[in-house]
Parts: sequence; C-alpha cells; structure tokens
Amino acid sequence: MGDPVILAAAVVGAEVTREQNPAVPYTPEEIARAAVESWREGAAVLHLHARWPDGRPSQRPEHFAEIVARIRGAGCDAILQVSTGGAVGMGLEERLGSLVDSAEMGTLNLGTMNFGDGVFVNARPDIVRVASRLRQRRLVPECEVYDAGMLETLRWLREQGHLAPPYHVQFVLGVPGGLAGTERNLRFLVEGLPEAAHWSVAGIGRCELPMAEAALRLGGHVRVGLEDNLFLSKGVLARGSGELVAAARRLAAAAGRTPATPAEARRLLGLAGS
Repeated sequence: MGDPVILAAAVVGAEVTREQNPAVPYTPEEIARAAVESWREGAAVLHLHARWPDGRPSQRPEHFAEIVARIRGAGCDAILQVSTGGAVGMGLEERLGSLVDSAEMGTLNLGTMNFGDGVFVNARPDIVRVASRLRQRRLVPECEVYDAGMLETLRWLREQGHLAPPYHVQFVLGVPGGLAGTERNLRFLVEGLPEAAHWSVAGIGRCELPMAEAALRLGGHVRVGLEDNLFLSKGVLARGSGELVAAARRLAAAAGRTPATPAEARRLLGLAGS
C-alpha cells in the first residue's frame, strides 16, 4: 500500500443550511454526533465550526467547548481542529473565540478574497495576529490557501518568522472568488509551495470527490464533509459527513492508500505528544 492518507471531515461550516440539506447539524450535540460518525468512518481530523441553535454561525467559546467535550466524551480520539475563519463579516477577535482548550490545530487563512457575494477579510496584520495566537496556544496551524497569491503570504510568514514547522497546508478549491477545483490548479499550487509540507485539498461542491481523487494520486491528503459539499453524487444529498468520509475512504483504497489513524496523523502533522 502507498503512504497513509489523512482524511479530514468538515461537518458544518458557516454557510450551509438545513434548507439545502436536512442533515446539516446546528446544535453542539448534533455537530459532535456528526463528527464522531465521521471519525468512525475513518476521519483522523475533525474540522470544527459552531452554530447557534437556529443555525446562525457562532464563534462563541462555550459552543466550541461543548462540541469538544461531547466529542471526547464519546471516546473519539481524532485530532480536533477549530476554525478561526468564522463567517464573512465577523471581526477578528470574535473569530478567535474558537481557540478553546483541547483543540490541537487551528486554521490560518492567508488572504482577503471575494467569497461568493461577500468579502472574506484577512489583512496581513490580522494574519500575523492569528499566527501569533496559534503559537501562544501551541496549536499547529492549518494554512488555508484559496488562491495562488496566498502562497506568497505563506512564504512571507516563514521568512519573517511568523510561521514555523510544524504546519499543514489546506488548498480550498472551488469557492466562487478563488481558484477553481481542477487538477491543473491543484498541481500548480503544490509545485508553488515554498518548502516541503504536508498538504491536503478541500474541493467545494461538485469538485469535492474529484479533487479528493486527484490529491490521493498526487500524494496529498483529503478533506470532505457537509461544510464543503452537500451531495454524495449528482442529485443525491449526502445523509451526513460520515457518508462523504466513507466515499473518500473508498477512493483511498482504489488509489492503494490506507487512511491514517489519529495516532499516525498526529505523528505526520508534528502534534505535541505524538
């Protein structure tokens, strides 16, 4: 078999709603249940957002703390990664409310971009501030790259000492306003990494599973889940993120790669205590 692949599950973001797919979780109990189901299907990393009970995006520390406690209370040993992206329009300090105890990784968004009809603001001083906060809390950063210029920000952060290994790079492809989800774009980004690094891809919408398949062939890792894509196949809604993780696991088997366990993923990502 080939190198192990880290499967990550993004079970709910800030945008998707139950009107689009009834399986979208809102409450901490529902989000934790979806995360645990994804872990049972093979996800070694759980990428976490929070919601208010009515579905509005939340970065409240108490919401994240409850999600984390419920996941750990279920005996789940997956890596817990919290989002500092929040939702378009949130202020930076609000977004940083996700950095709760027991989180092991946090996202570091590398630039301002059009995000659908909104603008996702990440000015360079704010990127430095998030990197500093992650470092203070000893969280491994996941650097979110939506477009090619963000690789130059990654390079600059390294040169200025704001970012140092271990870190992970996540290519998010297919967001309206960012690079499209094509293998050509993925290869271009991988070749543009300023140094060797573990990387994965999250394809948005219909490109989720095709991008997963490409990443598996190119030696990368994979993120799937309802945050990024609501459908298992054309016209067929996914019944949950676990179903999408299972689909990615089957793609991994076809590519001759075995899903990493959480312990293996911790070693690969350089997490403390691994």
